[in-house]
Amino acid sequence: MTAGPDLRFVLHEHFARHHHFDFRLEHDGVLASWAVPKGLPEKGGERRLAIAVEDHPIEYLGFEATIPEGEYGAGDVKIRDSGTYDLLVWDTDRIEVVLHGKDYAGKYNLIRFRKSGENGWLIIRSR
Repeated sequence: MTAGPDLRFVLHEHFARHHHFDFRLEHDGVLASWAVPKGLPEKGGERRLAIAVEDHPIEYLGFEATIPEGEYGAGDVKIRDSGTYDLLVWDTDRIEVVLHGKDYAGKYNLIRFRKSGENGWLIIRSR
């Protein structure tokens, strides 16, 4: 199930009450999204916790702003990286992609991690 280079991703750095990163993959007309507390893994074999959050509109691909105090997600949101990706697998419990970003490139696997709750996933950088 490989798709062409039309699919896009964005990695937001979110300076909210709890600093984290938001990883978003274009899929079925929306951005499937995960909060990644420590950011995407950079070395092969590294794994990080990723918590699935609500899908976001495609317009978030270019979103950078300061969300005002008192609103959900208050704080600065900056694009940390963006680009396209090749889709290898998208199943209920496993997603495999090859990112083509400026800073993040290579194969990443998202694996359902039910021990951390219903929305828990692990994101793993392939070797």
